[in-house]
Amino acid sequence: MKLVEAIIKPFKLDEVKDALNEIGIMGITVSEVKGFGRQKGHTELYRGAEYVVDFIPKVKLEIAVSDEMVPKVIETIENAAKTGRIGDGKIFVMPLEEAVRIRTGEKGGEAL
Repeated sequence: MKLVEAIIKPFKLDEVKDALNEIGIMGITVSEVKGFGRQKGHTELYRGAEYVVDFIPKVKLEIAVSDEMVPKVIETIENAAKTGRIGDGKIFVMPLEEAVRIRTGEKGGEAL
């Protein structure tokens, strides 16, 4: 099992969710986050004063999947979230030791 974590632009969330649903992903966790990478933030004008926005609003998706599904999930997120502009985001894949469905007690892949 793996945990796929993706940081994407907020306006791409619905597209990514729909694309993941099409390939059979049953559940995702979504968090609103802020951060920066190569973008390094940007400046904005508010009431005539210029200020720097260091942290850009993003959305973080967390998806627990079987090892076989990882390449398809990555490809799906990449295709749905891509705008071709700086700040499109990142995808991380981490090992997932255990999963437990609280209601039934199912463990491992059955809990996904």
